[in-house]
Amino acid sequence: MHHAEEKEPQHLLEAYELMKAAFENAYEGIVITDKQGFILMMNETYAKFLRVQVNEVIGRHVTEVIENTRMHIVAQTGKAELAQVQQIRGGNMLVHRIPIIQDGQLVAVVGKVLFQDVKELYALSERVQQLEEELNYYKGELLKHAGVRYSLDDMIGNSPAMQKVKQMAKRVATSDTTVFIGGESGTGKEMLAHAIHQLSRRRLGPFVKVNCAAIPESLLESVLFGYAEGAFTGAVRGGRKGKFEMAHRGSIFLDEIGELSLPMQAKLLRVLQEKEIEPVGAVHPIKVDVRIIAASNRNLEQMVKENRFREDLYYRLNVVTITLPPLRERKEDIPELTHHLLEQLAHEIGIYAKGITPEAMECLLSYHWPGNIRELRNVLERSLHMMEGSVIQKEHLPYHFITHQSRDHHHYSLRMAIEQAERDHIQCILKITQGDREQAIRLLGISRASFYNKLKKYQLYSTY
Repeated sequence: MHHAEEKEPQHLLEAYELMKAAFENAYEGIVITDKQGFILMMNETYAKFLRVQVNEVIGRHVTEVIENTRMHIVAQTGKAELAQVQQIRGGNMLVHRIPIIQDGQLVAVVGKVLFQDVKELYALSERVQQLEEELNYYKGELLKHAGVRYSLDDMIGNSPAMQKVKQMAKRVATSDTTVFIGGESGTGKEMLAHAIHQLSRRRLGPFVKVNCAAIPESLLESVLFGYAEGAFTGAVRGGRKGKFEMAHRGSIFLDEIGELSLPMQAKLLRVLQEKEIEPVGAVHPIKVDVRIIAASNRNLEQMVKENRFREDLYYRLNVVTITLPPLRERKEDIPELTHHLLEQLAHEIGIYAKGITPEAMECLLSYHWPGNIRELRNVLERSLHMMEGSVIQKEHLPYHFITHQSRDHHHYSLRMAIEQAERDHIQCILKITQGDREQAIRLLGISRASFYNKLKKYQLYSTY
């Protein structure tokens, strides 16, 4: 016990020496006064700056040593004054004045000079600003690599219908609610999905797109959920992540969700309910944190009535629905869309058009646009190739845009005539099969991939 009593004063002495060293070696100038404003301590950093000796200022009133000081005022008010500018020796200093309270009583005031010249603060501020700019740049780069290409600003149009869509998107984006995007093919469903992700708290996470119509049914489960090593012949060593796992802490966009088979619908419902996936051949499920954005141009409600889409999945997806209007219902947006698309095409294909004649614009405004914005873009691209000069004229548009009285067939190539015949034939077959795409593929004698490519090319998704 006697040995411990001897050791304690030594321990306190060491702690005191350590605090004294920290006080003296601090970068900031530090002064401590008592509650009347008389100086108790000052470190060498501050003394050198003031050009005084520490032993000469101890016991003197702070107002005699430091110009423009308010230490004695803080001692009276008991209120801290943080990051205040104080002029000392002809320079603007940034200072803290902090009261020390013990047992409810003010016992001292600590003054700290943070920057011996405010220029240092400005330099630091510029450095912080530079770092913020760099951070914003790298955030932008990360967004590009995360799969997001579009924002809400890319959705051109200020018609009442589009304003309603944009307002709804802003409201739902901030939550993790499942969003269903409806609308005909070519109305911009994928672009809206990108925008919702970009507006969400997950914007720095991945954005993964899956076109449910473009993946063969036999591969869809392994594409969506991944597979374990040895799950089937030819499986990659170590297995492979599925789209859901790739989208962890981000968003997954399930396009053409109406094309999912009933068994796949059941598996998707489980993901929505349990927040976990089961890779093909895996022993244990994997938890995933994913926000689901789904889209379809098909009438899911009608499909539910026909027992082709699960009712429970439909209601899970239908929590928030945003329906994009067809172009024919917002024709006032066509001039702005045309201008935007022509600028976009000038960069992509290198053909610049100064504009479009009023007669040609009248044709665009009077057309019914079954393929919507995608069809408008396709029409403008074709017209740029047909253009003579630098302005798109009426005769540069595809021939079905022009009335029978004013058709002038020598303006149109054989390739365009063949494409029109192909489009008409596929449309005819879809009428015969009443929209049954699998039967249409068999009748046409082409591959599934080729069929869906042609549907996209000729804007026939929304026909049935």
